[in-house]
Amino acid sequence: MNDRNAELIKTFYDAFARRDADAMELCYHPDVTFGDPVFQDLEGRDRVMGMWRMLLGRSADLTVAVRDITARPHEGTAHWTGRYTFGKTGRKVVNEVDALFRFEEGLIVRHHDDFDLKRWSKMAMGRPVGIVLGWTPMLRAKIRGTAMRSLQEFMSAR
Repeated sequence: MNDRNAELIKTFYDAFARRDADAMELCYHPDVTFGDPVFQDLEGRDRVMGMWRMLLGRSADLTVAVRDITARPHEGTAHWTGRYTFGKTGRKVVNEVDALFRFEEGLIVRHHDDFDLKRWSKMAMGRPVGIVLGWTPMLRAKIRGTAMRSLQEFMSAR
């Protein structure tokens, strides 16, 4: 286990749990890339942090818990749980996320989160949309398109 990189991951999630975007940003390399099932490919600290700031701003009741942190000299993993109310429906979501990291120059240069989009859509959107359509390419594309438009609008307004 690489203690320095494990501490970097812990510092990132501690800041996330405190809703401290500035402290989260200090963990990222300027050339960071981020991906997950919704925001598939974000490049650069401004866009990645724009996404985190937007999500933090829209989730007043967000709680974050991290566990199972592992780290080696160039890569690491963690599992985190996010609990929040999905704003568009008012439904409670418990999202279980596996995170992968790459490190460069003592910072996170690649961050990829993976979670079950079908499970998420059932919680966030409820029946029948989340259950019937949660796994379809059409709904995945709609979720991704809406999220990217929201991020563009958020970043333009800053």
